[in-house]
Amino acid sequence: MTIERRIRVLVVDDSAFARKVLRESLTRSPEIEVVGTAHDGLEALEKIAELKPDVVTLDLVMPNLDGLGVLRALAGTDGPRVIVVSISGADSALGVEALQNGAIDLVHKPTALATERLYELADELTVKVTTAFNSKNRHALGAPVRSEIPFRSGSTRLVVVGTSTGGPQALTRLLNALPVHFPCAVAVALHIPAGYTDALARRLDESCAVRVFEASEGADLLPGSVAIARGGLHLRVSERHGTISTHVDPNPLTAPYSPSVDELFKSAAAALGPAVMGVV
Repeated sequence: MTIERRIRVLVVDDSAFARKVLRESLTRSPEIEVVGTAHDGLEALEKIAELKPDVVTLDLVMPNLDGLGVLRALAGTDGPRVIVVSISGADSALGVEALQNGAIDLVHKPTALATERLYELADELTVKVTTAFNSKNRHALGAPVRSEIPFRSGSTRLVVVGTSTGGPQALTRLLNALPVHFPCAVAVALHIPAGYTDALARRLDESCAVRVFEASEGADLLPGSVAIARGGLHLRVSERHGTISTHVDPNPLTAPYSPSVDELFKSAAAALGPAVMGVV
């Protein structure tokens, strides 16, 4: 990638060792400049105002002000993109809540950052920081969503939704706008780490008027229900005798990402033709 200037990154973590390792990992890339570090959420907000970073790597569990508090403080501002760096095995619901509150992505941080793990962590962080920097998701979400989405009843039976970076926040706003008697089924493919989609589906099911669940093999997809692709598995749909069903498959085929938005959309078009509406 060619950029006019280096990406300015602020590292936020209450562990001095983690801050050191994250700084070293990120500065391996000539395209990234770590402009500062912070040990808690309060210092992070001060450094964000002072240094104006492009991207923040954010720990969730910190004293004084935690990561969720930082995300809420940044809500509605034209602030930096935020990548959550969380301990592997931490509560997935906490990570999902961070994504719903504006975090762009998640990176799993080992409890002990061994030397041999640095290169792998550096590669993942570099890719996600670059993607976050290029993301226009925050600006795309700037306009308010109406409390209810008007829908014209007709031939549409299935709405397929594809989201990428920052998808959980956009998806939360979209699904919360659907009425309780939404006349179509909905299938969603989004790119978040495996292990988080079930928690996301459960949180959305609690907050939305429509039913939301993580897709499973052979599940019926009825009007007013939303199936979310399981992380790491493709979601496809079929139609038989008037019933739409979901199918999950780890086979990557030609798709570079799993779940693949293309795979979902192609299967929906093959099964239902003009009775499908796509949202990207």
